Amino acid sequence: MDLAALQHLLGAIAGRKVVCVGDLMVDRFVYGAVSRVSPEAPIPVLAKTREIEMLGGAGNVARNVSALGGAATLVGLVGDDAVGQDAVRLVEAEAPAIDGRLVWDAGRPTTLKTRFVSGGQQLLRVDVEESRPVTGDAERRLADVVRAAADGAGVILLSDYGKGAVTDAVIAAAREAAAHAGARVIVDSKARSFARYGEVDLVKPNASELAYATGLPAGTDAEVEAAVSRALELWEARGVLVTRAAKGVSLGLRGQPVRHFPTVAREVFDASGAGDTALAALGLTLAADASLETAIAFAQLASGVAVGKAGTATVRPDELVEAVLSAHTAQAEGKVATVQRMVEEVARWRAQGLKVGFTNGCFDILHKGHVAYLTQARGWCDRLIVGVNSDASVRALKGEGRPVNDLESRALVLAGLRSVDLVAPFDAPTPIDLIEAARPDVLIKGADYAEDQVVGGDLVKAWGGEVRLAEVVEGYSTTAAIARMSKEGRG
Repeated sequence: MDLAALQHLLGAIAGRKVVCVGDLMVDRFVYGAVSRVSPEAPIPVLAKTREIEMLGGAGNVARNVSALGGAATLVGLVGDDAVGQDAVRLVEAEAPAIDGRLVWDAGRPTTLKTRFVSGGQQLLRVDVEESRPVTGDAERRLADVVRAAADGAGVILLSDYGKGAVTDAVIAAAREAAAHAGARVIVDSKARSFARYGEVDLVKPNASELAYATGLPAGTDAEVEAAVSRALELWEARGVLVTRAAKGVSLGLRGQPVRHFPTVAREVFDASGAGDTALAALGLTLAADASLETAIAFAQLASGVAVGKAGTATVRPDELVEAVLSAHTAQAEGKVATVQRMVEEVARWRAQGLKVGFTNGCFDILHKGHVAYLTQARGWCDRLIVGVNSDASVRALKGEGRPVNDLESRALVLAGLRSVDLVAPFDAPTPIDLIEAARPDVLIKGADYAEDQVVGGDLVKAWGGEVRLAEVVEGYSTTAAIARMSKEGRG
Protein backbone atom coordinates (compact mmCIF):
# COMPACT_ATOMS: atom_id res chain seq x y z
CA MET A 1 0.00 0.00 0.00
CA ASP A 2 1.52 3.31 -1.06
CA LEU A 3 1.25 6.56 0.87
CA ALA A 4 -1.48 8.11 -1.31
CA ALA A 5 -3.68 5.01 -1.00
CA LEU A 6 -3.11 4.88 2.76
CA GLN A 7 -4.00 8.52 3.28
CA HIS A 8 -7.17 8.12 1.20
CA LEU A 9 -8.14 5.03 3.22
CA LEU A 10 -7.47 6.71 6.57
CA GLY A 11 -9.89 9.44 5.53
CA ALA A 12 -12.49 6.89 4.44
CA ILE A 13 -12.43 4.86 7.68
CA ALA A 14 -12.61 7.85 10.02
CA GLY A 15 -15.76 7.62 12.13
CA ARG A 16 -16.96 4.32 10.64
CA LYS A 17 -18.84 2.25 13.19
CA VAL A 18 -17.65 -1.25 14.06
CA VAL A 19 -19.27 -3.43 16.75
CA CYS A 20 -16.81 -5.62 18.67
CA VAL A 21 -18.49 -8.57 20.36
CA GLY A 22 -16.85 -11.31 22.38
CA ASP A 23 -14.67 -12.29 25.28
CA LEU A 24 -13.59 -9.20 27.16
CA MET A 25 -10.38 -9.47 29.19
CA VAL A 26 -8.13 -7.37 31.35
CA ASP A 27 -4.46 -7.64 30.44
CA ARG A 28 -2.18 -6.88 33.37
CA PHE A 29 1.57 -6.43 32.87
CA VAL A 30 3.90 -6.59 35.86
CA TYR A 31 7.36 -5.25 34.98
CA GLY A 32 10.52 -5.61 36.98
CA ALA A 33 14.17 -6.56 37.06
CA VAL A 34 15.69 -9.98 37.69
CA SER A 35 19.11 -9.96 39.32
CA ARG A 36 19.11 -13.18 41.32
CA VAL A 37 17.68 -16.66 41.65
CA SER A 38 15.46 -17.53 44.59
CA PRO A 39 17.15 -19.52 47.38
CA GLU A 40 13.87 -21.39 47.84
CA ALA A 41 13.67 -22.83 44.33
CA PRO A 42 15.51 -22.53 40.99
CA ILE A 43 13.34 -19.62 39.84
CA PRO A 44 14.14 -15.96 39.10
CA VAL A 45 13.17 -13.30 41.63
CA LEU A 46 11.36 -10.39 39.97
CA ALA A 47 11.82 -7.04 41.69
CA LYS A 48 8.62 -5.25 40.64
CA THR A 49 9.02 -1.73 39.27
CA ARG A 50 5.63 -0.97 37.74
CA GLU A 51 2.28 -2.45 36.77
CA ILE A 52 -0.17 -1.49 34.04
CA GLU A 53 -3.60 -2.71 32.96
CA MET A 54 -5.36 -2.48 29.62
CA LEU A 55 -8.33 -4.00 27.82
CA GLY A 56 -7.64 -7.30 26.10
CA GLY A 57 -9.55 -9.73 23.90
CA ALA A 58 -12.59 -8.07 22.32
CA GLY A 59 -11.63 -4.97 24.32
CA ASN A 60 -8.31 -4.75 22.54
CA VAL A 61 -10.05 -5.07 19.17
CA ALA A 62 -12.24 -2.10 20.14
CA ARG A 63 -9.19 -0.14 21.30
CA ASN A 64 -7.56 -0.70 17.91
CA VAL A 65 -10.70 0.32 16.02
CA SER A 66 -10.81 3.61 17.91
CA ALA A 67 -7.03 4.16 17.67
CA LEU A 68 -7.27 3.81 13.88
CA GLY A 69 -9.98 6.47 13.76
CA GLY A 70 -13.14 4.37 13.81
CA ALA A 71 -16.12 4.44 16.17
CA ALA A 72 -16.07 1.26 18.26
CA THR A 73 -18.97 -0.23 20.18
CA LEU A 74 -17.83 -2.90 22.63
CA VAL A 75 -20.20 -5.66 23.74
CA GLY A 76 -18.76 -7.98 26.36
CA LEU A 77 -19.23 -9.81 29.60
CA VAL A 78 -17.75 -9.00 33.01
CA GLY A 79 -18.04 -10.63 36.39
CA ASP A 80 -19.18 -8.98 39.60
CA ASP A 81 -15.66 -8.70 40.97
CA ALA A 82 -12.79 -6.25 41.38
CA VAL A 83 -11.37 -7.11 37.95
CA GLY A 84 -14.80 -6.48 36.43
CA GLN A 85 -14.80 -3.03 38.01
CA ASP A 86 -11.32 -2.48 36.54
CA ALA A 87 -12.68 -3.48 33.12
CA VAL A 88 -15.55 -0.99 33.42
CA ARG A 89 -13.12 1.74 34.46
CA LEU A 90 -10.85 0.97 31.49
CA VAL A 91 -13.79 1.08 29.07
CA GLU A 92 -15.06 4.35 30.51
CA ALA A 93 -11.58 5.83 30.16
CA GLU A 94 -11.78 5.17 26.40
CA ALA A 95 -15.10 7.04 25.97
CA PRO A 96 -16.34 8.49 23.68
CA ALA A 97 -14.03 6.67 21.23
CA ILE A 98 -15.39 3.38 22.59
CA ASP A 99 -19.07 2.99 23.39
CA GLY A 100 -19.01 0.34 26.13
CA ARG A 101 -22.07 -1.87 26.50
CA LEU A 102 -21.08 -4.42 29.10
CA VAL A 103 -23.23 -7.13 30.62
CA TRP A 104 -22.68 -8.22 34.23
CA ASP A 105 -22.70 -11.90 35.19
CA ALA A 106 -22.28 -12.46 38.93
CA GLY A 107 -21.71 -16.17 38.39
CA ARG A 108 -18.29 -15.88 36.76
CA PRO A 109 -14.98 -14.08 37.23
CA THR A 110 -13.81 -11.44 34.77
CA THR A 111 -11.05 -12.89 32.60
CA LEU A 112 -7.66 -11.63 33.75
CA LYS A 113 -4.30 -12.37 32.17
CA THR A 114 -1.27 -11.29 34.20
CA ARG A 115 2.11 -11.28 32.50
CA PHE A 116 5.37 -10.91 34.38
CA VAL A 117 8.01 -9.23 32.24
CA SER A 118 11.72 -8.53 32.67
CA GLY A 119 14.18 -7.26 30.09
CA GLY A 120 11.53 -7.32 27.39
CA GLN A 121 10.83 -11.04 27.96
CA GLN A 122 7.79 -12.66 29.52
CA LEU A 123 8.73 -14.86 32.46
CA LEU A 124 5.28 -16.15 33.34
CA ARG A 125 1.60 -15.64 32.54
CA VAL A 126 -1.13 -16.32 35.08
CA ASP A 127 -4.75 -16.59 33.86
CA VAL A 128 -7.95 -16.25 35.89
CA GLU A 129 -10.92 -17.25 33.76
CA GLU A 130 -14.13 -19.21 33.40
CA SER A 131 -14.55 -20.95 30.06
CA ARG A 132 -18.09 -22.34 30.39
CA PRO A 133 -20.68 -20.71 28.08
CA VAL A 134 -22.82 -17.96 29.59
CA THR A 135 -26.45 -19.05 30.08
CA GLY A 136 -29.79 -17.83 31.31
CA ASP A 137 -30.56 -14.17 31.83
CA ALA A 138 -26.98 -13.02 31.20
CA GLU A 139 -26.96 -14.73 27.79
CA ARG A 140 -30.32 -13.19 26.86
CA ARG A 141 -29.14 -9.72 27.87
CA LEU A 142 -25.92 -10.17 25.90
CA ALA A 143 -27.85 -11.16 22.75
CA ASP A 144 -30.23 -8.21 23.18
CA VAL A 145 -27.33 -5.78 23.53
CA VAL A 146 -25.75 -7.14 20.33
CA ARG A 147 -28.98 -6.50 18.43
CA ALA A 148 -29.30 -2.97 19.78
CA ALA A 149 -25.64 -2.10 19.21
CA ALA A 150 -25.60 -2.99 15.52
CA ASP A 151 -27.65 -0.01 14.36
CA GLY A 152 -25.52 2.04 11.94
CA ALA A 153 -22.60 -0.39 11.97
CA GLY A 154 -20.80 -1.53 8.84
CA VAL A 155 -19.21 -4.59 10.41
CA ILE A 156 -19.70 -6.82 13.46
CA LEU A 157 -16.53 -8.51 14.72
CA LEU A 158 -16.86 -11.67 16.81
CA SER A 159 -13.81 -12.33 19.00
CA ASP A 160 -14.28 -15.82 20.39
CA TYR A 161 -11.46 -16.76 22.75
CA GLY A 162 -13.47 -19.66 24.16
CA LYS A 163 -14.24 -17.89 27.47
CA GLY A 164 -18.00 -18.32 27.13
CA ALA A 165 -19.36 -15.02 25.82
CA VAL A 166 -19.85 -16.09 22.20
CA THR A 167 -22.67 -18.63 22.49
CA ASP A 168 -24.92 -19.92 19.74
CA ALA A 169 -27.57 -17.38 20.80
CA VAL A 170 -25.06 -14.51 20.63
CA ILE A 171 -23.85 -15.68 17.20
CA ALA A 172 -27.45 -15.84 15.95
CA ALA A 173 -28.11 -12.36 17.33
CA ALA A 174 -25.03 -11.00 15.55
CA ARG A 175 -26.06 -12.52 12.21
CA GLU A 176 -29.62 -11.26 12.63
CA ALA A 177 -28.49 -7.76 13.57
CA ALA A 178 -26.02 -7.65 10.67
CA ALA A 179 -28.71 -8.63 8.19
CA HIS A 180 -30.97 -5.87 9.52
CA ALA A 181 -28.19 -3.25 9.49
CA GLY A 182 -26.63 -4.31 6.17
CA ALA A 183 -23.40 -5.10 7.98
CA ARG A 184 -20.85 -7.89 7.55
CA VAL A 185 -19.91 -10.43 10.21
CA ILE A 186 -16.26 -11.45 10.64
CA VAL A 187 -15.21 -14.16 13.10
CA ASP A 188 -11.84 -14.51 14.82
CA SER A 189 -12.00 -17.63 16.94
CA LYS A 190 -9.94 -20.09 18.93
CA ALA A 191 -12.63 -22.77 18.49
CA ARG A 192 -11.76 -26.20 17.14
CA SER A 193 -14.46 -25.87 14.48
CA PHE A 194 -15.93 -22.87 12.72
CA ALA A 195 -19.13 -24.65 11.68
CA ARG A 196 -21.13 -23.19 14.58
CA TYR A 197 -20.86 -19.63 13.24
CA GLY A 198 -23.09 -20.35 10.25
CA GLU A 199 -23.36 -18.01 7.25
CA VAL A 200 -20.97 -15.30 8.34
CA ASP A 201 -19.02 -13.29 5.78
CA LEU A 202 -15.53 -14.28 6.84
CA VAL A 203 -13.78 -16.52 9.35
CA LYS A 204 -10.15 -15.81 10.26
CA PRO A 205 -8.23 -18.85 11.54
CA ASN A 206 -4.47 -19.06 11.68
CA ALA A 207 -2.71 -21.90 9.86
CA SER A 208 -2.59 -24.24 12.86
CA GLU A 209 -6.27 -23.63 13.66
CA LEU A 210 -7.18 -24.33 10.03
CA ALA A 211 -5.16 -27.55 10.11
CA TYR A 212 -6.80 -28.69 13.34
CA ALA A 213 -10.31 -27.89 12.15
CA THR A 214 -9.97 -29.61 8.77
CA GLY A 215 -7.59 -32.45 9.64
CA LEU A 216 -5.31 -31.37 6.80
CA PRO A 217 -1.80 -29.88 6.85
CA ALA A 218 -1.57 -26.12 6.23
CA GLY A 219 2.11 -25.37 5.77
CA THR A 220 2.71 -24.78 2.08
CA ASP A 221 0.55 -22.74 -0.29
CA ALA A 222 -0.76 -25.92 -1.88
CA GLU A 223 -1.64 -27.41 1.51
CA VAL A 224 -3.44 -24.25 2.55
CA GLU A 225 -5.41 -24.25 -0.69
CA ALA A 226 -6.59 -27.83 -0.05
CA ALA A 227 -7.41 -27.08 3.60
CA VAL A 228 -9.38 -23.94 2.70
CA SER A 229 -11.36 -25.88 0.09
CA ARG A 230 -12.16 -28.48 2.73
CA ALA A 231 -13.11 -25.78 5.23
CA LEU A 232 -15.60 -24.26 2.80
CA GLU A 233 -17.17 -27.71 2.47
CA LEU A 234 -17.44 -28.08 6.24
CA TRP A 235 -18.50 -24.53 7.11
CA GLU A 236 -21.21 -22.20 5.84
CA ALA A 237 -18.98 -19.11 5.92
CA ARG A 238 -18.71 -17.19 2.66
CA GLY A 239 -14.95 -16.89 2.95
CA VAL A 240 -11.87 -18.03 4.88
CA LEU A 241 -8.91 -15.75 5.60
CA VAL A 242 -5.91 -17.69 6.91
CA THR A 243 -3.18 -15.80 8.77
CA ARG A 244 0.21 -17.48 8.30
CA ALA A 245 2.67 -15.33 10.26
CA ALA A 246 5.74 -14.55 8.10
CA LYS A 247 4.14 -16.29 5.09
CA GLY A 248 1.41 -13.66 4.90
CA VAL A 249 -2.28 -14.48 4.52
CA SER A 250 -4.36 -16.63 2.19
CA LEU A 251 -7.93 -15.89 1.12
CA GLY A 252 -10.51 -18.38 -0.06
CA LEU A 253 -13.94 -17.25 -1.25
CA ARG A 254 -16.67 -19.58 -2.49
CA GLY A 255 -16.40 -20.24 -6.20
CA GLN A 256 -12.96 -18.60 -6.47
CA PRO A 257 -9.39 -19.94 -6.32
CA VAL A 258 -7.42 -19.32 -3.14
CA ARG A 259 -5.21 -16.22 -3.34
CA HIS A 260 -2.03 -15.65 -1.35
CA PHE A 261 -0.90 -12.27 -0.02
CA PRO A 262 2.75 -12.23 1.10
CA THR A 263 3.79 -9.90 3.89
CA VAL A 264 6.87 -7.80 4.51
CA ALA A 265 9.19 -9.40 7.07
CA ARG A 266 9.33 -7.31 10.25
CA GLU A 267 11.23 -7.48 13.52
CA VAL A 268 8.90 -8.91 16.18
CA PHE A 269 9.22 -7.36 19.63
CA ASP A 270 5.94 -8.61 21.11
CA ALA A 271 3.17 -10.42 19.22
CA SER A 272 0.60 -9.88 22.01
CA GLY A 273 -2.61 -8.57 20.46
CA ALA A 274 -1.31 -8.33 16.88
CA GLY A 275 -4.21 -10.53 15.76
CA ASP A 276 -6.64 -8.10 17.39
CA THR A 277 -4.99 -5.23 15.52
CA ALA A 278 -5.35 -7.10 12.22
CA LEU A 279 -9.00 -7.90 12.92
CA ALA A 280 -9.78 -4.27 13.79
CA ALA A 281 -8.05 -2.96 10.66
CA LEU A 282 -9.77 -5.55 8.47
CA GLY A 283 -13.21 -4.81 9.87
CA LEU A 284 -12.82 -1.05 9.80
CA THR A 285 -11.70 -1.07 6.16
CA LEU A 286 -14.65 -3.22 5.12
CA ALA A 287 -16.98 -0.95 7.11
CA ALA A 288 -15.77 1.83 4.79
CA ASP A 289 -16.86 -0.28 1.78
CA ALA A 290 -13.28 -0.82 0.61
CA SER A 291 -12.34 -3.97 -1.28
CA LEU A 292 -11.28 -7.11 0.55
CA GLU A 293 -7.84 -6.81 -1.06
CA THR A 294 -7.44 -3.30 0.36
CA ALA A 295 -8.64 -4.51 3.77
CA ILE A 296 -6.05 -7.29 3.76
CA ALA A 297 -3.23 -4.91 2.83
CA PHE A 298 -4.29 -2.49 5.59
CA ALA A 299 -4.54 -5.30 8.15
CA GLN A 300 -1.06 -6.55 7.24
CA LEU A 301 0.38 -3.06 7.56
CA ALA A 302 -1.29 -2.44 10.94
CA SER A 303 -0.34 -5.79 12.48
CA GLY A 304 3.21 -5.35 11.21
CA VAL A 305 3.45 -2.14 13.22
CA ALA A 306 1.80 -3.76 16.27
CA VAL A 307 4.35 -6.58 16.58
CA GLY A 308 7.11 -4.01 16.90
CA LYS A 309 5.55 -2.59 20.09
CA ALA A 310 5.52 -3.92 23.65
CA GLY A 311 2.38 -5.21 25.33
CA THR A 312 -1.17 -5.43 24.02
CA ALA A 313 -0.56 -2.60 21.59
CA THR A 314 -2.77 -0.36 19.48
CA VAL A 315 -1.72 1.36 16.28
CA ARG A 316 -2.33 4.99 15.31
CA PRO A 317 -2.70 6.42 11.78
CA ASP A 318 0.51 8.45 12.08
CA GLU A 319 2.43 5.25 12.88
CA LEU A 320 1.05 3.64 9.73
CA VAL A 321 2.13 6.63 7.65
CA GLU A 322 5.60 6.42 9.19
CA ALA A 323 5.77 2.69 8.42
CA VAL A 324 4.88 3.27 4.77
CA LEU A 325 7.46 6.03 4.48
CA SER A 326 10.12 3.81 6.08
CA ALA A 327 9.25 0.95 3.75
CA HIS A 328 9.47 3.31 0.78
CA THR A 329 12.92 4.44 1.93
CA ALA A 330 14.04 0.83 2.32
CA GLN A 331 12.65 0.03 -1.13
CA ALA A 332 14.56 2.97 -2.59
CA GLU A 333 17.78 1.83 -0.94
CA GLY A 334 17.25 -1.58 -2.54
CA LYS A 335 17.21 0.01 -6.01
CA VAL A 336 20.75 1.38 -5.69
CA ALA A 337 22.99 -1.31 -7.17
CA THR A 338 26.59 -2.21 -7.86
CA VAL A 339 27.62 -3.06 -11.39
CA GLN A 340 27.54 -6.77 -10.55
CA ARG A 341 24.00 -6.64 -9.20
CA MET A 342 22.92 -4.51 -12.15
CA VAL A 343 24.15 -7.24 -14.50
CA GLU A 344 22.27 -9.87 -12.49
CA GLU A 345 19.05 -7.82 -12.52
CA VAL A 346 19.32 -7.25 -16.27
CA ALA A 347 19.74 -11.00 -16.84
CA ARG A 348 16.63 -11.64 -14.75
CA TRP A 349 14.63 -9.01 -16.64
CA ARG A 350 15.73 -10.39 -20.00
CA ALA A 351 14.67 -13.89 -18.94
CA GLN A 352 11.20 -12.41 -18.43
CA GLY A 353 11.23 -10.90 -21.92
CA LEU A 354 11.46 -7.32 -20.65
CA LYS A 355 12.93 -4.40 -22.60
CA VAL A 356 15.78 -2.64 -20.75
CA GLY A 357 16.49 1.08 -21.03
CA PHE A 358 19.47 3.12 -19.82
CA THR A 359 20.07 6.80 -19.21
CA ASN A 360 22.52 8.76 -17.11
CA GLY A 361 23.29 12.13 -15.58
CA CYS A 362 24.43 14.03 -12.49
CA PHE A 363 20.89 14.70 -11.19
CA ASP A 364 22.30 17.10 -8.62
CA ILE A 365 19.11 18.97 -7.67
CA LEU A 366 16.13 16.94 -8.88
CA HIS A 367 13.50 19.17 -10.51
CA LYS A 368 10.42 19.06 -12.73
CA GLY A 369 12.51 18.70 -15.87
CA HIS A 370 14.25 15.58 -14.51
CA VAL A 371 10.96 13.96 -13.48
CA ALA A 372 9.39 14.57 -16.91
CA TYR A 373 12.52 13.32 -18.66
CA LEU A 374 12.69 10.08 -16.63
CA THR A 375 8.97 9.47 -17.03
CA GLN A 376 9.30 9.72 -20.81
CA ALA A 377 12.36 7.49 -20.78
CA ARG A 378 10.50 4.82 -18.78
CA GLY A 379 7.73 4.90 -21.37
CA TRP A 380 10.18 3.55 -23.97
CA CYS A 381 11.15 0.46 -21.98
CA ASP A 382 9.92 -2.04 -19.38
CA ARG A 383 12.78 -1.42 -16.93
CA LEU A 384 14.87 1.75 -16.65
CA ILE A 385 18.43 1.91 -15.31
CA VAL A 386 19.77 5.34 -14.36
CA GLY A 387 23.53 5.79 -14.21
CA VAL A 388 24.43 8.57 -11.80
CA ASN A 389 27.82 10.30 -11.60
CA SER A 390 29.83 9.97 -8.40
CA ASP A 391 30.72 13.12 -6.46
CA ALA A 392 34.25 13.17 -7.93
CA SER A 393 32.85 12.70 -11.44
CA VAL A 394 30.39 15.58 -10.99
CA ARG A 395 33.15 17.81 -9.66
CA ALA A 396 35.33 17.04 -12.66
CA LEU A 397 32.48 17.90 -15.02
CA LYS A 398 30.89 20.87 -13.23
CA GLY A 399 33.73 22.36 -11.17
CA GLU A 400 34.23 23.15 -7.50
CA GLY A 401 31.08 23.61 -5.43
CA ARG A 402 29.35 20.76 -7.21
CA PRO A 403 27.60 18.55 -6.51
CA VAL A 404 25.25 20.36 -4.15
CA ASN A 405 23.89 16.99 -2.97
CA ASP A 406 26.18 14.03 -2.34
CA LEU A 407 25.95 10.73 -4.23
CA GLU A 408 23.94 8.92 -1.55
CA SER A 409 21.29 11.65 -1.48
CA ARG A 410 21.05 11.87 -5.27
CA ALA A 411 20.87 8.09 -5.70
CA LEU A 412 18.14 7.65 -3.08
CA VAL A 413 16.00 10.45 -4.48
CA LEU A 414 16.23 8.94 -7.96
CA ALA A 415 15.48 5.47 -6.59
CA GLY A 416 12.36 6.84 -4.92
CA LEU A 417 10.82 7.67 -8.32
CA ARG A 418 8.35 5.17 -9.70
CA SER A 419 9.81 5.60 -13.20
CA VAL A 420 13.25 4.40 -12.06
CA ASP A 421 13.89 0.66 -11.59
CA LEU A 422 17.61 0.67 -10.77
CA VAL A 423 20.26 3.30 -9.96
CA ALA A 424 23.89 2.52 -10.80
CA PRO A 425 26.57 4.99 -9.61
CA PHE A 426 29.73 5.37 -11.72
CA ASP A 427 33.02 7.17 -11.11
CA ALA A 428 34.39 7.47 -14.67
CA PRO A 429 33.97 10.60 -16.83
CA THR A 430 31.42 8.74 -18.98
CA PRO A 431 29.03 5.82 -18.35
CA ILE A 432 30.47 3.71 -21.17
CA ASP A 433 31.51 0.86 -18.82
CA LEU A 434 27.99 0.68 -17.37
CA ILE A 435 26.47 0.67 -20.84
CA GLU A 436 28.72 -2.18 -21.94
CA ALA A 437 27.84 -4.15 -18.79
CA ALA A 438 24.08 -3.57 -19.02
CA ARG A 439 23.77 -3.89 -22.83
CA PRO A 440 20.48 -1.93 -22.87
CA ASP A 441 17.90 -2.26 -25.61
CA VAL A 442 17.26 1.48 -25.50
CA LEU A 443 19.79 4.22 -24.72
CA ILE A 444 18.14 7.50 -23.78
CA LYS A 445 19.53 11.01 -23.60
CA GLY A 446 18.03 14.51 -23.65
CA ALA A 447 17.05 16.17 -26.91
CA ASP A 448 19.65 18.86 -26.23
CA TYR A 449 22.11 16.22 -27.56
CA ALA A 450 22.40 15.10 -31.18
CA GLU A 451 22.08 11.36 -31.64
CA ASP A 452 25.70 11.01 -32.77
CA GLN A 453 26.83 12.80 -29.56
CA VAL A 454 25.31 10.23 -27.20
CA VAL A 455 28.05 8.24 -25.45
CA GLY A 456 27.60 4.54 -26.16
CA GLY A 457 25.11 5.09 -28.96
CA ASP A 458 27.23 3.26 -31.56
CA LEU A 459 27.63 0.26 -29.22
CA VAL A 460 23.91 -0.01 -28.51
CA LYS A 461 23.04 0.17 -32.20
CA ALA A 462 25.71 -2.47 -32.94
CA TRP A 463 23.95 -5.08 -30.77
CA GLY A 464 20.54 -4.21 -32.22
CA GLY A 465 19.38 -1.54 -29.77
CA GLU A 466 18.20 1.99 -30.42
CA VAL A 467 18.96 5.53 -29.24
CA ARG A 468 16.08 7.77 -28.21
CA LEU A 469 16.14 11.49 -27.38
CA ALA A 470 13.75 12.65 -24.66
CA GLU A 471 12.18 16.09 -24.59
CA VAL A 472 13.76 18.71 -22.35
CA VAL A 473 11.44 20.89 -20.26
CA GLU A 474 12.40 24.48 -21.02
CA GLY A 475 13.44 26.68 -18.11
CA TYR A 476 14.42 23.87 -15.78
CA SER A 477 18.01 22.92 -15.09
CA THR A 478 20.23 22.34 -12.08
CA THR A 479 22.45 25.27 -13.06
CA ALA A 480 19.42 27.57 -13.23
CA ALA A 481 18.14 26.27 -9.89
CA ILE A 482 21.49 26.97 -8.22
CA ALA A 483 21.56 30.46 -9.75
CA ARG A 484 18.08 31.21 -8.39
CA MET A 485 19.06 29.99 -4.91
CA SER A 486 22.22 32.10 -4.97
CA LYS A 487 20.25 35.17 -6.00
CA GLU A 488 17.65 34.62 -3.28
CA GLY A 489 20.43 34.11 -0.73
CA ARG A 490 22.03 37.43 -1.68
CA GLY A 491 18.65 39.14 -1.56
